[in-house]
Amino acid sequence: MEVIKGNLPNLGPLSVAVKKNQMFYTSVIPVYRDGSFETGDFTKQAELTFKNLQALVEDAGGSLRDIVQVTVYLTDIHETPKMNEVWKEFFQDPYPNRATLGISSLTVPDLKIELVATAIIEQD
Repeated sequence: MEVIKGNLPNLGPLSVAVKKNQMFYTSVIPVYRDGSFETGDFTKQAELTFKNLQALVEDAGGSLRDIVQVTVYLTDIHETPKMNEVWKEFFQDPYPNRATLGISSLTVPDLKIELVATAIIEQD
């Protein structure tokens, strides 16, 4: 198993992303490279989270087109329309499969979004 870092900090006893053979797995939040968090408005948090996803999959040798499944966790399900707008900035048709869930909170206070994603990165 290969650990993928994408220049993001490790925030606990976990790997930010991993790749084994063609399979890539990650969970991303709105965290900056210095370990600080974006705790501002939802759109800023979503943009940073999707940028982090992009950096990680690219560090693994893939692209956002390789993402096949995303689970989106939102602390306010009413933010889904805003999330969809950010989603369309990063993904194109055909879009990855997605589930969007409303949850009461995330591990870090004031965070509003977390993504769990899986990709299949073809080997050349």
